[in-house]
Amino acid sequence: MKEIREIKENKKQYLDLLLLADEQEDMIDRYLERGTMYVLDDDGVKAECVVTDEGDGILEIKNIAVAPDSQRCGYGRRMIQFLEEAYSGRFDILQVGTGDSPLTIPFYESCGFRRSHVVKGFFTEYYDHPIYEDGRQLTDMIYLRMNLTTENDPEK
Repeated sequence: MKEIREIKENKKQYLDLLLLADEQEDMIDRYLERGTMYVLDDDGVKAECVVTDEGDGILEIKNIAVAPDSQRCGYGRRMIQFLEEAYSGRFDILQVGTGDSPLTIPFYESCGFRRSHVVKGFFTEYYDHPIYEDGRQLTDMIYLRMNLTTENDPEK
């Protein structure tokens, strides 16, 4: 049975999964304790995410990852649906920052996110080694946003 639960203690026990989405541990340390962490358990932990309150009604997904042997099974999408349901009415916007990758951008767009803004050079400035995804070096952070309020979103 699929269950999503909050993790309040010993968040680092999921470090292997966290490192799939953010491969530098000291970057994870910047948000892990201030963030709210969830895991999706379906006969074992299949996915995790960490969200933070960024102020001004913005909830940010700082880390979301699905175990390699469970990818493309709907767990990431289910985690985003959970966040939409859990935080709708409490926040105005759900945002996520990611590399400009053909693997991640289409996934977020298919979940209802729209491109918002770019932070140039993020991955080259804040990481101590080059980050590659799908054979491509990531340089800029691409932010995508989803509206969590119903009154301003005709699709809801």
